[in-house]
Amino acid sequence: MDRDFLTELFSDFGPVTLRRMFSGFGISVDGTNFALALRAGLYFRADEQTVPQFQAEGSKPFQYQQRSTAKVVTVNSYWELPARLFDDQEELAGWARAALAAAQRAALRKRPKRPRKSEREKQARKKAKVPAKKAVTKKTAAKKQAVKR
Repeated sequence: MDRDFLTELFSDFGPVTLRRMFSGFGISVDGTNFALALRAGLYFRADEQTVPQFQAEGSKPFQYQQRSTAKVVTVNSYWELPARLFDDQEELAGWARAALAAAQRAALRKRPKRPRKSEREKQARKKAKVPAKKAVTKKTAAKKQAVKR
């Protein structure tokens, strides 16, 4: 699948961003990747809400074979788009909206990234340089009073 074909395919859905990825393209909207266009086909993001729709169409999750071990890896978060949708851009747009929603739900569930070790060290050094304010206690208040007399 080439760039022009994919742009045309998603025309009813709206503008998408295509980025080179592996043997094809990652397809996203506003920085959220919701589809993969690879040599093996077009795969949409799926979750517990949308997987039954893919299963009902007889679709399968994305799979690839590792080069080093020849092990087959299944990626359950991306499912193959049913072939019939290539001829129905209006219905494909509905599936694309559902895939985008699944990708957005997944992004909400992700934990915030922890800063790298070097960043944590910088933050710790920065905190150490700034002295903490001393709490005024009865003893320090009494010492101040004694100094004034």
